[in-house]
Amino acid sequence: MSENQEASPPSPIEIIKDNSNYLRGTIDESLADPLTGGMRATDQVLIKFHGTYQQQDRDLDEERKRQKLEPLYSFLIRVRVPGGVTTAEQWLAMDSLSDQYGDKTLKLTTRQAFQFHGVLKRNLKKTIQEINKSLLDTIAACGDVNRNVMCSANPYESPVHNEVAEDARLISAYLTPHTNAYHEIWLDGKLIEGGEKEEEPLYGRLYLPRKFKTAIAIPPRNDTDVLSNDLGFIAIVENGKLTGYNVTVGGGMAYTFGNKDTYPRVADVVGYFPKELIVEVAEAILIFQRDHGNRSERKNARLKYTVDRLGLDFLRSEIKRSKGISLGPPHKYLFDTMGDKYGWIKSPDGLWHYTVFVEGGKLVDKTGYSAKSALREIAQIHQGTFILTGNQNVVIAKVSESQKPFIEHLLKKFRILNPAKISLLRQNSIACAALPYCGLAFAEAERYLPKLIDKIDKVLEANDLLKVPISIRMTGCPNGCGRPFLAEIGLVGRAPGYYNLYLGAGFTGDRLNKLYKEMVTEDQIIDILTPILENYSKNRFNEEHFGDFVIRNGYIKATIDGKNFHE
Repeated sequence: MSENQEASPPSPIEIIKDNSNYLRGTIDESLADPLTGGMRATDQVLIKFHGTYQQQDRDLDEERKRQKLEPLYSFLIRVRVPGGVTTAEQWLAMDSLSDQYGDKTLKLTTRQAFQFHGVLKRNLKKTIQEINKSLLDTIAACGDVNRNVMCSANPYESPVHNEVAEDARLISAYLTPHTNAYHEIWLDGKLIEGGEKEEEPLYGRLYLPRKFKTAIAIPPRNDTDVLSNDLGFIAIVENGKLTGYNVTVGGGMAYTFGNKDTYPRVADVVGYFPKELIVEVAEAILIFQRDHGNRSERKNARLKYTVDRLGLDFLRSEIKRSKGISLGPPHKYLFDTMGDKYGWIKSPDGLWHYTVFVEGGKLVDKTGYSAKSALREIAQIHQGTFILTGNQNVVIAKVSESQKPFIEHLLKKFRILNPAKISLLRQNSIACAALPYCGLAFAEAERYLPKLIDKIDKVLEANDLLKVPISIRMTGCPNGCGRPFLAEIGLVGRAPGYYNLYLGAGFTGDRLNKLYKEMVTEDQIIDILTPILENYSKNRFNEEHFGDFVIRNGYIKATIDGKNFHE
């Protein structure tokens, strides 16, 4: 940590971590307390490192107050799935647990993870134990550590996908915390004698200053939004073989309303290295952030701020100093989209892969569209794998020619939406969970975006734009879980029914958008977008993306880097 950082007092969260005995705290006591459905305040911080957040059903807050009851506390549980790859047996286990202990919905996150909502405290330990029985886990799914490692979900486009997915698993395993606290608390492990002297060889007693996100992308598809991550790797494939990676650093989507010292940022591509060094490079950059990140002000603690404060040359020198690795010049690459490719695709090995559109990543049965039941029945017969995508969808992967008709029958039986009947705006949409559970949300997202797209689709249809790819993302707050600042149309909640409207991001995830209108309602959103979309329909260049069009026509300035996001 720099001299200025050392002179500043640690944030309250740093003190909690320091006093936690490597993430143990008093979690056991909180779990055993029968007088409340919640956890102690300090334990609410620590359980994040174990993969769970305390939440409450905000839809019921007023009624609970009238009855003089505490809020209806429950817990979000996030399941790590490195690279998004999971077996059919694991899918069935997650589906069952969401019904048994959650709110009967299965959330697919924007980081290729499973997420349960509505788990009561009395069921928290049992749920985590069952997750581990399926050979998945929740450790480091949240908290100030490296989180779920993402990987492009495109086995049909690149023969090296399995090799890259294995690299994602290697990074995930290597950067997982070593504390025994997780096994002691959730899996009934025994307290190791001398546990108070336990060490974290990589993270140390304080772990990282803030969360740390890692992703790998395989061009030409940037379906992991690799440049939104603290640490990213862009696979370089030459003559059908993986030769190495371009490494990217300093991405991050969150900022705080009214605080111009915070901003979203697209990562810098800082160099190239041979594929064999990927774990060493990941470790070096994590160590850089561990040692130099801001531990006084959490709003400026992500790697993006460390990079902007200390510079890329210093970062490169630290990689060389700690690991002896000199990065070479970045290799050329090209992204053409950050979306998913829907429907059936056949890979060179003769296997089939079907990408299912899951609106808002929320798997739930509803009238006329029983996606949850469909995937359950498919998992019962599927001999391949499932791949969760960074766009909240799922790929039914590695389907043999003989099994394909059976999968097709189930897709039709449960009326899984034909991609050809979904507008490209909807296909390129993302929404965070937001209300009712998220305590940070100012407005709706997951529950509302589909209805708003219904209305925007009418404008698109009137202008012959339904089959033109445009990205739209909505979040309930500016913390950026749905990566709204990389959408050509970004909507970020400010208050119930009110959103900030952002325009002008790059369609391939290489440029941020910028604030166009503040505090707009649904009617205002439609009124604002209608003439812009009409102009786009009439005057766009051939294959010009919407984000590029609004900049060329002066609706909004281009955001060159995060520091000019507010200009």
